[in-house]
Amino acid sequence: MKSRLGSGAVALAIFAVFTIGVMMFGARLGLWQPIVGFGLVRNYMNPIAYAVLGLGILGVIYYQVVKNHRGLGKSLFTAVVGIALLAPTLYGTINPPVRVPPIHDITTNTTNPPLFQVLDESREGAKNTLVYGGPEVAAFQQQAYPDIAPIFSDTSPQAAFKEALRVAKEMGWDIVAEDQTALRFEASAKTSVYQFVDDVVVAVSSVEGKSRVDIRSVSRIGRSDRGVNAERIRTFIRLFEK
Repeated sequence: MKSRLGSGAVALAIFAVFTIGVMMFGARLGLWQPIVGFGLVRNYMNPIAYAVLGLGILGVIYYQVVKNHRGLGKSLFTAVVGIALLAPTLYGTINPPVRVPPIHDITTNTTNPPLFQVLDESREGAKNTLVYGGPEVAAFQQQAYPDIAPIFSDTSPQAAFKEALRVAKEMGWDIVAEDQTALRFEASAKTSVYQFVDDVVVAVSSVEGKSRVDIRSVSRIGRSDRGVNAERIRTFIRLFEK
């Protein structure tokens, strides 16, 4: 007994994986802007996954009735692919993400945040300003990310600046400008999947015989950054202090 339905289901499952992969990594491939890929995944990933899972379940039922083991195996494979595509949604349902505030500008110094001097409002694709939001944003950050704080190092400011620059390059940031006299640099960083571009400034200063390193990370688009900027700063601090 032939298993054409099973073969078709497998082909659909493979095509679905390929399609979602293109949606997710299309910006990396230069097909579209990151927000386009993000929107495509948000709107179409679950419907595609449900369709694959549904077809797989129908195939399992049908081939179980007609006792076609080859078709049953193909349908089981299709159903597993559907479940795998739904995994992020299932995980989010079981383990809801921590709510984050509607902010996209995170800094280790909310009183006197490092200023951007080279990157400006003309940066490509930017819809958010580089002007700091003031006490309201600072209060949101303190409530959500109380651990975000400056780095204090016993090394000289020059050595701390050199190490900060090394960490930035290790993290894959694109250094836009650096000033070894003022001990500051500006960079752009991309998120791993959708390639959203965020802007970062790092400034080193001398405070009470120690070096202080401040970081500020700002998203170019989006009211909320879903915690990405805070996590970027945490990673920077962790690598610097390692």
